[in-house]
Amino acid sequence: MALFRSLADPARLAIVLRLGRGEARVVDLTRQLGLAQSTVSKHLACLRDCRLIDSRAEGRQSYYRLVRPELLDLLRSAETVLAETGDAVALCPTYGAPGQTGERAS
Repeated sequence: MALFRSLADPARLAIVLRLGRGEARVVDLTRQLGLAQSTVSKHLACLRDCRLIDSRAEGRQSYYRLVRPELLDLLRSAETVLAETGDAVALCPTYGAPGQTGERAS
């Protein structure tokens, strides 16, 4: 379950997708994704805690990389399922409208 929670945030998902293309420093991610340095650092820590990314030091810089490249296959599969189900998942009556993830509709 932690895996899916770690990917639920759009910023973390964007970071994962970017790192899927190769290593990046925090400064690279802030520029490319338009996020604040503190935001990127916080999300990198979360992804590292979930063991999805790692880093290596080179001088004073840290380069982050995706350590589970099969995660990209999982995301591609999820996109395929969502494309095939259309709004059926997003608007599932059992779980309510968008924004109520995990809460049952009353």
